[in-house]
Amino acid sequence: MSDHRDTWSSGDTYEPYVGRWSRLVARDFLGWLDAPDDLRWLDVGCGTGALTQTIVSRCSPDAVVGVDPSEEYLAYARARVTDPRVSFRAGHAQALPVKDGEHDAVVSGLVLNFVPDQARAVSELKRALSAGGTAAAYVWDYAGEMQLMRRFWDAAVALDPGALELDEGRRFPLARPAPLVELFEGAGLQDVRVLAIDVPTVFKDFDDYWSPFLGGQAPAPGYCMSLSEERRAALRERVRSTLPIQADGSIRLIARAWAVRGVAE
Repeated sequence: MSDHRDTWSSGDTYEPYVGRWSRLVARDFLGWLDAPDDLRWLDVGCGTGALTQTIVSRCSPDAVVGVDPSEEYLAYARARVTDPRVSFRAGHAQALPVKDGEHDAVVSGLVLNFVPDQARAVSELKRALSAGGTAAAYVWDYAGEMQLMRRFWDAAVALDPGALELDEGRRFPLARPAPLVELFEGAGLQDVRVLAIDVPTVFKDFDDYWSPFLGGQAPAPGYCMSLSEERRAALRERVRSTLPIQADGSIRLIARAWAVRGVAE
């Protein structure tokens, strides 16, 4: 399993998996930042445009630039985020295609843990900032209260101990408060703070919960679709047995994200 690669190519399958929940986190994340109007924003790893769209709808920006390495995700975002203040560019977090000091707020949602050189990425966030600007990011609490993933991986590891090395709670030690603070402070950002953001993830029934794992996008669905039909069926039933299914069939979980912010001098 050590050669496993995460897949990021279909917005239509990513959105039902975590895109819909990321949009809820983005709302609270931007409320926490409480940025003034008319700023120049940069959304690093914009993906399907969840955070970009929320910036447009809530922050009255002067301009927003979204950057992502996936052309498929950029096409998805461009088709859905059509505000004239928004533009999208292909690029990587470790080498942003922007000028020094070009943006007043640089944000990143659900991306930093997937970047190979995280210190370099945060240095790039800072490089893109104007003096006094804010860099901020959020990542899922994979090891704890990102419950839809935690239930999946706990069941997967119970059936297949080899799945442990793919478990995002194990793979991404960054996704905790102390490492996030250390990362931002290490880049020279000031007044670094973290916040837990909890959003409800309510599924109408088990199929609403399970179907996104069949899309193959991101680590858990990628693992799910790597299994034989027999092993996938066993995993499905193992997960089902652990979920708090209500009398009406609905499933009520929470998704926690850790948010971090800092200011450029």
